[in-house]
Amino acid sequence: MAFGFAPKTRLDTVPSLTRTLDPDEWEDSAVPLLGNPREVVKELCDRHLPSPGSAVVAVFDPDGRACASASFTQRATRRDGWEHRNAILANLRRVIPHDLRLRAPVRTTVLLVCRDGTPGWTEADGAWMWGLRDACTLHGLRCGAYVTLTRDGWQVLGDGRGGRTPHSGSWAERASGHGTLRSPVGAPEGVRRQVAR
Repeated sequence: MAFGFAPKTRLDTVPSLTRTLDPDEWEDSAVPLLGNPREVVKELCDRHLPSPGSAVVAVFDPDGRACASASFTQRATRRDGWEHRNAILANLRRVIPHDLRLRAPVRTTVLLVCRDGTPGWTEADGAWMWGLRDACTLHGLRCGAYVTLTRDGWQVLGDGRGGRTPHSGSWAERASGHGTLRSPVGAPEGVRRQVAR
């Protein structure tokens, strides 16, 4: 009987499966455009003060009014859309009932991710996009816009609209103006919830 190491197979050399969408796939998803992206971003930032490493998921009624939102943090090492999907879905479940009983979704979900780096699309954004789309399907919601917030400002990926303010440092400027400089979200995996009725 001989002992030794088994030869490597192709599966051993392939990186672990990640669930992601590239910009073309996102565009093919026919994501509805935000009617007034600047106001949506400003409202979400005023409500949650996102800092780098945090995300805000918000649900909008058919009339364009935000009916629920939640902010949370996600570990920087997580780059798989599956993990992002689980985080988004968990926060949706905390703030709003599902719409799975409806024949077609009527409410729309928007995701704002505050991060370091350039404002353009990255592989990490592709994982967030996959997670958003899948979470919306599982909660009976329409998949809406994906927005990044960086030092350069905000950008709605997929439709090219953006602006300089607010930006990823806005929370610090606002907090220091009130005499206290703190992270608005708290410890990793924390959550701040807002429900507008």
